[in-house]
Amino acid sequence: MKLRKSRAPRKGYIQIIPMIDVMFFLLATFMLASLSMQKLDSLQVNLPEGQAEKLSAEQPVTLTLTRDSEIFINKERVTLDTLAVTLKPLLQGAQQKLIVSADSEAPQGIVVQAMLRARNAGVQQFLIAVKHK
Repeated sequence: MKLRKSRAPRKGYIQIIPMIDVMFFLLATFMLASLSMQKLDSLQVNLPEGQAEKLSAEQPVTLTLTRDSEIFINKERVTLDTLAVTLKPLLQGAQQKLIVSADSEAPQGIVVQAMLRARNAGVQQFLIAVKHK
């Protein structure tokens, strides 16, 4: 009696299409996760271009000046008269730095006046926000 083989051995192969789908899914997930981690406490203004180091502060205090001469501290609208009073409680012991985010078309006089009032409130260092080229 002659026995025949049930099946011929088949070679294994890797399907590349599902692996590509998984990689694109992971890429999209990491991109969305990294975008959601950014915390910005300033309003959208047109920053001047320049080169500066990245800031690594945990809770930065931001002074935003718009082209319409509006002044904001961490998205809270203030005036020149109330700027020092609003800013003083936000400044912590050694953390006396202020990020100035001024629109490139903001009047220079209002920017200087706001920085002088912030200096009177106890700010030791000003960090100027710029848009990278």
